[in-house]
Amino acid sequence: MGDRVLIIDDDVELSKQMAKYLSKFGYKVFTHNSGSNVESQISKYNPNLIILDLILPEVNGLNICKEIRGDFIGPIIMLTALNDEIDEITGLEIGADDYLCKPIKPRVLLAHIRAQLRRTPQASIVKSGCFEVINNLDETIVVNGKRVYLTSAEFELYSILFEYRGTIVSRNFLYEKIYGLEYDGFDRSIDLRVSRLRKKFSEHELYNLNIKSIRNIGYLLT
Repeated sequence: MGDRVLIIDDDVELSKQMAKYLSKFGYKVFTHNSGSNVESQISKYNPNLIILDLILPEVNGLNICKEIRGDFIGPIIMLTALNDEIDEITGLEIGADDYLCKPIKPRVLLAHIRAQLRRTPQASIVKSGCFEVINNLDETIVVNGKRVYLTSAEFELYSILFEYRGTIVSRNFLYEKIYGLEYDGFDRSIDLRVSRLRKKFSEHELYNLNIKSIRNIGYLLT
């Protein structure tokens, strides 16, 4: 049985189009065209992933994300027609795993969904000096004895940067590794994941972990 996806968007026609497209790839898709009674819909359909529109008639999508994040542990992809960096950062900080702007190509949405639902089936531990990357359901890193919990999106990016530590990694390479698509030059999801990792490193005083931005190329974990 395919993964269950719940689309919460007041655009009925768009919801139908997304549901029809995703169904072709084996997903069982449910739609809810209102910002009310979201928790009951989650309880009813038990989705593996939620696509949540930012602008809804009754309740702001950011508020919904914040309310459901305490109980819903699956990925949340926020979808919006607005291109507001503040809303984008706020959404990610309160628990969204991804943030996409409409209009979005169906295959790009599919790639993001697949990336969010991807899980490593077995546990593994990679050690390097004082660092440990623990690749299991906890999705944590341990640095100098400090355990830091990451979201699935953060952990996936960190694992790639860790694997190529000391080497400049391009945005195109990261995008292809995570989403299986060539980077279009506009999607900022990688940059936002880096921003969230930097914030967590700072909050936990992990000053010996540094992700450097390499202008017009990508990133370097030192």
